[in-house]
Amino acid sequence: MRKISIVIPVRNEAAIIGSSLSALDTWRDKGHEVLVVDGMSTDATADIATPLCDRVIRIDPCRATQMNAGAATASGDLLVFLHADTRLPQNAEAELLRIEDDHQEYWGRFDVALDARPMIYRIIESLMNWRSRVSGVATGDQAIFVTRSLFECCGGFPPIALMEDIAFSKKLRAISIPICLTARVVTSARRWRRDGVALTIIRMWWLRAAFFFGVSPQRLRATYEHSAAVDP
Repeated sequence: MRKISIVIPVRNEAAIIGSSLSALDTWRDKGHEVLVVDGMSTDATADIATPLCDRVIRIDPCRATQMNAGAATASGDLLVFLHADTRLPQNAEAELLRIEDDHQEYWGRFDVALDARPMIYRIIESLMNWRSRVSGVATGDQAIFVTRSLFECCGGFPPIALMEDIAFSKKLRAISIPICLTARVVTSARRWRRDGVALTIIRMWWLRAAFFFGVSPQRLRATYEHSAAVDP
């Protein structure tokens, strides 16, 4: 049985990191590991996380660099990259280990559900899952998983300021098609609530289109942070 390493990049997530890590206690009880990679938070994120995970790594706040650092420290054969505001489904471990029956090296992601009740969110999540399945590209909130050897083969996440999950997926897609699990992670709809559904959709599609046409990730990140007024 593969050992699974769950890598969680965070920055200023003191409000939710405790409950997020507590939800992973059963993974640690079964011999898997949970690593938190803190992007130099200015709140109590690292202090809260320390007793609730196997290790807290502190590094400069760049999500790609954080996830690569977590992977370098991890001892598992299978890496799962999980956002702090995303919860794995109850059957996630069984789903991941089941893949071993047919694959030695693989990567993929889960379907996603948003934690908001209005019907518009059902439409959004359905479109997100459909787009990912058709394009073979996964986003970070879908809990990307990859075997260690395949991760190392493709060189890990590109050290770019934004869209690292898209670029990483494309590198992996060139090697093998992703395994798209229908089991759903539940991720926070907080950015949709904060900025509004329409504005969030427009912003995310504009960012993807600009990235596709060659706008630098550094410029995209500056634009995103200015428009969303959020921490990097």
